[in-house]
This record gives sequence, C-alpha cells and structure tokens, in this order.
Amino acid sequence: MLVVKIIYKKVMLKDEKKINVILCGGGTGGHIFPMIAIADELKRRNKQNNILFVGSKDRMEMEIVPKYNYQIIGLWISGIKRSSMILNILLLGMPFIFKNIFLPFKILFSIIQSIFILLKYRPDMVIGFGGYSSGPFLFISSILKYKTAIQEQNSYPGLTNKILSNRVDMIFIAYDNIKKYISNKSIFNYGNPLRKMNFNSDQKNSYDYFKLDKNKKTILVLGGSLGAKSINDGILNNLSLIRESSFQILWQTGKYYYEEINSNDPGINNLIIKPFIKRMDIAYKVADIIISRAGAIAISELCIIGKPAILIPSPNVVDDHQTKNASEIQEKGGCVMIKDTDCKDLMMKEAISLISNNKKMNLMKDSLKKLGKPFASKNIVDKIYNSLL
Repeated sequence: MLVVKIIYKKVMLKDEKKINVILCGGGTGGHIFPMIAIADELKRRNKQNNILFVGSKDRMEMEIVPKYNYQIIGLWISGIKRSSMILNILLLGMPFIFKNIFLPFKILFSIIQSIFILLKYRPDMVIGFGGYSSGPFLFISSILKYKTAIQEQNSYPGLTNKILSNRVDMIFIAYDNIKKYISNKSIFNYGNPLRKMNFNSDQKNSYDYFKLDKNKKTILVLGGSLGAKSINDGILNNLSLIRESSFQILWQTGKYYYEEINSNDPGINNLIIKPFIKRMDIAYKVADIIISRAGAIAISELCIIGKPAILIPSPNVVDDHQTKNASEIQEKGGCVMIKDTDCKDLMMKEAISLISNNKKMNLMKDSLKKLGKPFASKNIVDKIYNSLL
C-alpha cells in the first residue's frame, strides 16, 4: 500500500502539481523561442503553472514574449562586444568608455532587482537560456539556493553559461561536443526546444501558398529575419545561372534588404522573393534543400525535418559558435559547410551540385534525422518535474 501511495504521489507531481518557474535570458530569437517552447510545454502539463520570463529591459524579448501571453520583467543590463572592444576604444575613445562606464552599476542594479524578483516569486526552478539577463539572475538564484538549470543551444557555450556551469543543478544541451567546455555532473542531451510547426498541410496547397511549381525541385534560401548580405549576394551574383536552371528558389532576403532587391526585381520566374517567411513550416515542407545560417535553433529544426542543408556560419557571432555548430553537423554527414566569404562564388555551385545528387541528398537526410530530437521540450520538462520529487 505504501509503494502504491509513493507511485501515486510521483505521478500526481509529474502530471498535475502546480509549480513556479522563472525562465531568464533573451537578446536573440535563438534564446527567446526555446524559452517560449519550454513555457508552452509547462502550460500544457498544467495550465495552473506560474511562469515568469526575465529579460533585458531594452532587448527584443520585451516585445516578443507578451505576444505569447506570458509575463516578462526586464532587467537594466547590457554587455560589451568583446571582439571589437579595443578597436572601439581606439576609434571612439572617451565616448565608447563613457557609454560602458555604467556596466558595473547595471550589473549591481540587476542583481538587487533579481533578489527582489526571487523573494517575491519563490520559484521552484530557474532556467537560464543565455543572453545578458541570464548571467546575474542565474548567479543570484544559485547563491540563494534555488534550483537552477541552463539550456545551452549551441555546440560551444557562451561566456555566461561557461562561468555558471558549475554552479547550477542541471545543464540541458543539444550537442555532445559541448561537454568538453563545461563542468557539471548533471548534463542531459535532449536537443533544443523548438517552436511548434504543422506539417500536415496538403502538399499541393503548400506549393500554391508560395506560387511555386510542384514539378520543380525547390531550394529554400534563408539568412535570418533581418537577412544576410553574403547569402543575398550569393543569389544576386548568379542570376543568369538561376535563370537557366531547372529548379526554383524560394528566397527570404530579410526585411533590411528586401526593398532594394525587390525594386531591382530580376524578373526570373523560378525565383520567388520574400522579405520574411511567416509560415516556415510550409517553406520547410516544399524545400528539397535548404541554405541557411548555422544558428543552433535553425540547425535543430533542420535535423527534425531531415532536409539536406548548406550551412553558412555567420562571422559576426561571439566565439565563432556558428562555425562550431556547422562543423559538428558536417562531421556527421548532415550538411555542406561554406565560409561566409565564399558565398558569392561557391553557394549556388554547391547548391546545384547537391540538388542534382539524389544519393548524397538521401545520405544527408538519414544523417540529419538521426541527429533530430523532436521531444526536447517534453524531456526537459519531465526532468524538471523529476528533480522536484
């Protein structure tokens, strides 16, 4: 009878107990959307769960999170671009120094603000996802002995997560390679939590949605919501090649570049130009191969859908982590990696070579699907509940 009661208690806790969780981090979609995915899974598990987001006061999470009907508090915190700090000091002198002189005060103020939030909210678990706000909030949470965790999206940890890795109770990762850089006994590779996508739409309607020809192979070209100049140049410098080809391209230019590109529309029937693709699930469905940056979340989605990929790491990220992400996928046969500086000359040549090689495409699909972890959100939330038993 005692055993039955214990089992019953565990089941009730896992499936029904109301818990308070704080999710901290942000700055980019790569941090924000995994946070929202975990929040959605917590709410799916129990609608009464209390979820609070903590972000940086002037960053994009303050606009995005409320759209998903979650509460967010912004800390007065920012960071320094380490790679350009010396150059900025030399070029800008006192203006740059003065601009960053408030950083120690921001950190102190954020720590004090974090203490008040924690004492008021009394979370059962605090999870950091990277970004400026994640550092001070996770640090003070660990000092005050709250249960803490990190969800690291990339194959190389950011500075904040590297420093805090031995202070938190658990670390959730998406790449085994990261174990070389962080120290913690409780590391779990469940993959990256991803946004919900619907792949059940009719195939013909999917092509019609973008005005594509269902009889042609499709290359999906992405450079992020703002766009990537090097990837766009890879298209613009190969228009004659595209015009004469038998495939079609669905091209997300990014909002920043769209107006200029569209005003000089090359008038190629097999080139569909969009500033931003809202229905990424439909775009993934019609694509035969995908050209993309090598952000952690983009790669995780590619692994789930199992579409051959050409990855072009951005050179403008801390610690060159996109190159590390892409290298790990390339080593396992899931992608072709091209340097950003080689886009203009190699991107379309590699794309044509790949889309013409069905054998290579099938091998890539198999490799990517083996790397895919579609139940990341569920497994992470399961672990959170189990840790509270």
